[in-house]
Amino acid sequence: MALLFAFSAPAAAGDTGSDEEFPCAVGPRAACAGVDLRHRVLKGRDLSGIDLTGANLAHAVLRDVDLRGADLSGAILDGAVLERAFLQGAKFAGVKARGANFDFARMSGSDFSGADLTGASLEMAWATKASFKGAILVNTNLQEAKLSESTLEGADLSGAFIRYALFLNTVMAACTACPTDWQAR
Repeated sequence: MALLFAFSAPAAAGDTGSDEEFPCAVGPRAACAGVDLRHRVLKGRDLSGIDLTGANLAHAVLRDVDLRGADLSGAILDGAVLERAFLQGAKFAGVKARGANFDFARMSGSDFSGADLTGASLEMAWATKASFKGAILVNTNLQEAKLSESTLEGADLSGAFIRYALFLNTVMAACTACPTDWQAR
């Protein structure tokens, strides 16, 4: 039991979320390009309009975060948790979000062009007018996701789990493994 506690204590120390431990003023419309926020807990924060281009948010906890209008282009989000996040109008072009959790996220108007979402989960995510142009969605969980008026043009959905997903008026030109019979699944 003491060994388990010894490994648990360091993780708990970084979970306070106080602003003084962040390398930039993490908040609405802040300029935090390239910042290292790996393993940070930012749940429930208002980060609307923040500039996190090229930032490292691998394994960060961003549950219930407001990232509306934020720019995370080129950021690393591998293993990050963005459950129930508000991502409307956010830029995720070229992000690496392998194994990230976007369950129940609101992604309307977001740009995931060229993003690597290999093994990510977008279960019950809602993406109206979102772009996944050229995105890698290999082995991604899209169960009950709702993509309407969006684009999957040139995307790769090989091995994706799409049970009960909706693709209403979604462009799927040149898409690898995009469902042609999605209504029957």
